Amino acid sequence: MSDRAALLKGIRAWLVFFVVCLVLSGATAFPLVHELRWTEDLLRSLSVPEHLPALMDWIERVRLGLDETDAEHPFLLYGTDWLAFAHLVIAVAFYGPYRDPVRNIWVVEFGMIACAGIIPLALICGPIRGIPFWWSVIDMSFGVFGVIPLLVLRRRIKRLEALTAPGARLPAAAAPAQG
Repeated sequence: MSDRAALLKGIRAWLVFFVVCLVLSGATAFPLVHELRWTEDLLRSLSVPEHLPALMDWIERVRLGLDETDAEHPFLLYGTDWLAFAHLVIAVAFYGPYRDPVRNIWVVEFGMIACAGIIPLALICGPIRGIPFWWSVIDMSFGVFGVIPLLVLRRRIKRLEALTAPGARLPAAAAPAQG
């Protein structure tokens, strides 16, 4: 396998990993009410309330708010459906770099910018919405951990670009025949 083919295979593997994470992250926003009930039950079964009471208080508060919203104002949960949809749409955009990483590197860079944008969003909107700071830190971690595979991808795509650039030295077997 050539260096170019190996690099392309690695890029595609990282892209698949990132897209799967993005889709899973988005898909969890659809069943939010049920998910929070399951999470609360699981945390109670693991004795989390004794060890992390602030976490359990927050999970219970959010679950109660979602239960009330679901019962009295279910249309408000439509906003989380759009959040999930946005994740899925953004994931589809990464098909461009899968097909042609060099030409579509901008999608990876867009993803990096979006990851960076999570931090000011959490720091500004978290306090406005009454979100505990430690929960905003968890939210910000999605941007921090999300940018890691994108940085790897960008670096590998730049290497691929250098290998495929006009004038790049081709291995002897791939060099065009002269005659």
